[in-house]
Amino acid sequence: MAKTNAARILDGLGIKYELREYEVDPDDLSAETVAAKVGLPPEQVFKTLAVQGDRYGICLAVISADNELDFKALAKQTGDRRVDMVPLKDVQAVTGYIRGGVTALACKKDYPVYIDELAEICDVISVSAGMRGTQILLAPEDYIRAVNAKVAAIVKAK
Repeated sequence: MAKTNAARILDGLGIKYELREYEVDPDDLSAETVAAKVGLPPEQVFKTLAVQGDRYGICLAVISADNELDFKALAKQTGDRRVDMVPLKDVQAVTGYIRGGVTALACKKDYPVYIDELAEICDVISVSAGMRGTQILLAPEDYIRAVNAKVAAIVKAK
């Protein structure tokens, strides 16, 4: 299994993690599918979304596979009037990663990271290792420390 830059960052911080590989279906990159393939419930698999605010620019929103981002709640956290997804065609230029492989670990720039508060109730969460087909499993508090994330309620109520 190839080590990614994201894994090297964790190594450098002395954070314990597990790499878990899965078969990629280019036609279905959904976080729910990834959850099933790595053997975790969707609420423990977190997707990283590149978002752009109208005042403060780009940030990363990290939410569980079974939730939707609440754009208004995120804008309130960032201080923006409104936030929108970074257009898919721009995601790689902004983050250094392709869709399905975006991670706050070893991102092209140190963007502000906001993780949904639901991560804190999990014993283990899974995030992209920076490439399709590999996930990093680690304790949420270690991930929060590694990416200097702000914990907030940023998903839509179900």
